[in-house]
Amino acid sequence: MIEDNNNAKVIAGIRHVIAEMMDSVLNKVLVTDPFIPEQHHAKKPLYAALVPDEIFKGSHFERRFVTPFGKVWERLANIVAEAHLGKSELGANINGLIREGRLQRIQEILNAEDHATDGFRKRKPNWEADLAYVLEGEGGLIPVAVVADLLAENVATGEKYAFELKAPLPNSDQTKVSKEKMLKLMAMEGNPVTAAYYALVYNPYGRREDYSWSFPRKWFDFAKDNSLLIGDELWDFLGGIGTYERFVTEINKLGKHYKEIIYHDYLHIIPVDVAQSGELLK
Repeated sequence: MIEDNNNAKVIAGIRHVIAEMMDSVLNKVLVTDPFIPEQHHAKKPLYAALVPDEIFKGSHFERRFVTPFGKVWERLANIVAEAHLGKSELGANINGLIREGRLQRIQEILNAEDHATDGFRKRKPNWEADLAYVLEGEGGLIPVAVVADLLAENVATGEKYAFELKAPLPNSDQTKVSKEKMLKLMAMEGNPVTAAYYALVYNPYGRREDYSWSFPRKWFDFAKDNSLLIGDELWDFLGGIGTYERFVTEINKLGKHYKEIIYHDYLHIIPVDVAQSGELLK
């Protein structure tokens, strides 16, 4: 019964977050920031002369859709974690004390994995080895604050997990910052978090072993590091087995409604499959 209730919360949350985002995007492209052909022709006359307006109208929509969708993943992760684990917070401030030697070793690792120094080859990423080396550092205690993208707590066990939530193709600098934050969290006295994870919200390459985007691989070993969660690994951790499939199912249900609006009210076209079936959009 509890699991059914949690699933219902997740499904309701998915519907709410996606519908809210799509309604906002549609309001922009239809009301507050529409595509104006005359303006497009004036700004880019050569483009307009060679390419149909509909192509650029699609780009206009895409730009206003992609940016807010990045925040959607964070909100969905928060909803799922709270329903399944018990507590969750976005942009959580975590304060703690770290020994000076540990902080020095964190910077040493990041520098060594970033570039070769003093004739030595770059260090290959290895989360367990990197963390073990950091934890050997000694010295006085220094106050440090870290903001985790997501902090989730399993209220049944008391375990807390910090996540760096990223789009599937992050750049090198983003990943470097995330690894620094993760090492600092794990280096804090008193263990304020049980584990820290670098999490990609989905995997455009399919399987983990096929992930080939080079920039994050500079900082993490995608074959071995246990601090990585990719795609359904992340969602199964946060919400239990099958969570990612629930996303796909619920978003597909909402998709039919929003696609009809986009075709009819924004693009002013009838899709080929609808035209062939004889079903006109209402």
